[in-house]
Amino acid sequence: MAITSLTFLCFVAAVVVAFHLGRSAGYRQWVFAAANAIFIASQVSAAPALAPLLIFVALGYPAVRWLRHGPGWGLVLCLVATIAAFVVLKRFAFLDGLLELPFPYLTMGLSYVLFRLIHLMVDAQTGELPAAISPLRYFNYSCNFLCFVSGPIQRYQDFAATDDQPAGLDEARVFAAFARVVRGFLKVAVISAGLNYVFGQIAPPLLAAEALPGARFAIAFSAAAVVYTLYLYFNFSGYMDIVIGLGSLLGQNLPENFRQPFAARNFLDFWTRWHITLSEWFKTYLFNPLLKALAGRFRAPAVMPWLGVLAFFVTFLVMGLWHGTTAVFVAYGLLLGGGAAVNKLWQLAMTRRLGKAGYRALAEQPVYRGLCRGATFAYFALALVCLWVDLAQFGGLLRTLGAAGVAASFALIAVAGALVLPVLDLVMATLRRAGAGLAVSTASPAGFVGRNAALAAQVLLVLMASSFFHKAPEFVYRAF
Repeated sequence: MAITSLTFLCFVAAVVVAFHLGRSAGYRQWVFAAANAIFIASQVSAAPALAPLLIFVALGYPAVRWLRHGPGWGLVLCLVATIAAFVVLKRFAFLDGLLELPFPYLTMGLSYVLFRLIHLMVDAQTGELPAAISPLRYFNYSCNFLCFVSGPIQRYQDFAATDDQPAGLDEARVFAAFARVVRGFLKVAVISAGLNYVFGQIAPPLLAAEALPGARFAIAFSAAAVVYTLYLYFNFSGYMDIVIGLGSLLGQNLPENFRQPFAARNFLDFWTRWHITLSEWFKTYLFNPLLKALAGRFRAPAVMPWLGVLAFFVTFLVMGLWHGTTAVFVAYGLLLGGGAAVNKLWQLAMTRRLGKAGYRALAEQPVYRGLCRGATFAYFALALVCLWVDLAQFGGLLRTLGAAGVAASFALIAVAGALVLPVLDLVMATLRRAGAGLAVSTASPAGFVGRNAALAAQVLLVLMASSFFHKAPEFVYRAF
């Protein structure tokens, strides 16, 4: 059951109706559990294919219960066992088939389930969990069908708060939810589908043996990197709009995952705007503990900034490795870790040279700010190449481009970004003002009719535009 399919929308409609038929929390939890089970079962053709995932989830429950009052070493034991099981089930390439299960099974959603289990185990050990979790609520949280495929990574405490007292449906909430879903479909079925088509025309010749000569290759490579980055953004953020909107109909306030990422002024700022819940998770459960451990071991004030650089590098390296199971994601992790470390080193160097006030003043200069935005976009776009090639293709691209070609591509994308991104800011601000001016008041029946007529027109527009494509592109992060 794909999230953009008519089957899924009918399924969600049935779940929403059933969910709001009863008022007791217990009834709603059972409805939600049934929805989760049906959605996950729809992803496989045979029941045994669910067994590894269900066992993985089930074994996490006694671990979370035990860790609430367990010894400190228990957390280490549970984390090692959980991560080891995850590595085996995801069939990481370095295992070379070792311990591989001899039958096909579902691995979709396993990464996001892992994040939730680690979060529960750590918070159970540290006393952050407010109370013992019932098996039903544990299942609903760890296998929430809205977030199962794509996230966002919601904290259990936030999930439990809306699970206890879900918000009721009123006209404003329903309209906002449908408007969000329509916006998501516009991004996925129209914009990302179009970008995916363009990328499909540009990328294959780059990976073929007969490469374009000289500068034409660098230009085509730069275009492919930019188009893929935009495709990924509209695909991913569109899916987030859909699940956040649908979650609102079930009383869930799912966290935002994107906040104008291409307005970021540097690489570290970018990750506070892109896949926000993933960044927050790594900050809470890897960066902060790692930095604390390093600071406890190396106490000299002079080394503290360097410890931060090291912690950033390790955190982003692991984040990159998480994105895939093959060797090319080692390169991706190194690029993310290197970008974060260099960004931090640059900030330290500029602060030392100009002082904090001087560096802040420089960062507000329009030319400097624009160049930083362009450079951030260029670096991320080039790092994302690892998501559309394997390691051999990645090496082939680097050999064909050479150092000069890579530098030229970076400069080309950075300058184009510095010039185009501010123009896009103005266009989006103008569209928002125009939209606000056309907004119809909700205080009158005419406002109700007008707003919903406008929403219906948007739905028709999406259907017309999407009819040019065979189907909506698959969710990019589905395999993760």
